[in-house]
Amino acid sequence: MKELPAILHRLAETAAPAALATLVQVEGSSYRRPGARLLLTADGTRTGSISGGCLEEDLAGHARAVFASGKAALVTYDTTAENDLVWGVGLGCHGVVRVLVEKLPSAPRWAAACAENFRQRVPTSLAVIWQAADPSLLGTRLASELPTSKTADIAIFRETVQPPPSLLICGAGDDAQPLVRFAKELGWRVTVADPRADFASLRRFPEADEIVVVRPEGLASRVPVDAHTLAVVMTHHYRHDLPFLRALLPQPIAYLGLLGPKKRAEKILDDLAATSVQRARLHAPVGLDLGGDTPEAVALAILAEMQSVLAGRDARPLGERTGPIHE
Repeated sequence: MKELPAILHRLAETAAPAALATLVQVEGSSYRRPGARLLLTADGTRTGSISGGCLEEDLAGHARAVFASGKAALVTYDTTAENDLVWGVGLGCHGVVRVLVEKLPSAPRWAAACAENFRQRVPTSLAVIWQAADPSLLGTRLASELPTSKTADIAIFRETVQPPPSLLICGAGDDAQPLVRFAKELGWRVTVADPRADFASLRRFPEADEIVVVRPEGLASRVPVDAHTLAVVMTHHYRHDLPFLRALLPQPIAYLGLLGPKKRAEKILDDLAATSVQRARLHAPVGLDLGGDTPEAVALAILAEMQSVLAGRDARPLGERTGPIHE
């Protein structure tokens, strides 16, 4: 989730008292799923969200009460049809959501551990006790720090938080600029690599997390990848695209795409003597068939396909689904 890295960053830079609202349980339909978080600081700053903007103001009021008492509070919102108008906003979600609001200590251990794990690109197991006979147990902690003794009437939301997806863009042309911007809006970590220093520059890609001027042959030593990496090759130059693909095709990354016509991709694969397995995993031409030919439209199509792969979805219209949208 994009909001958790932003919340961790906010916690690291502020000394203001903070309250954390965590969506811990959903019955029926809800705009957000369990694990959505909203950080509210005493100076009025908000980071993250619990809903589409419908519940945040009410939660701010609960946060003020939590600041005053120091005690966590479980807040329940019933948006079923018969109760929807109680909130005066006509949410229409037809579900019940429960949100734990807790006052955070300065420098929470779980937040520091999560931030470090994000840097190391490893997951973090978190646990939120949202119901317990002993109110002092309520709150967020590392799963490894859960009480070992059996506790009656205890309810726990457990979550394994993955580091943000890592996107590697091989090619620093103008059409890579909206791709970087859109990926950062999703909260992804973005690296731009290109052998041309005039193209791969901070001036052209101020939002990128890392900019690497590297020849394709040196990519593996300069830009580490893992099973959670998504990559797209889009230099527009055959002499660069081919060696970039040579470096990436053997890697067990989550997604690999190539910009350009299908026949061009087939020629590159032939020249690389790519195996049938490598050919099958390459998305070429990259992106979903959304229409449009502007750099922004192409970037949207690429990211939409990447998101569908990450989520294990087939990218068909939601109206065609016969089951629930969320698992």
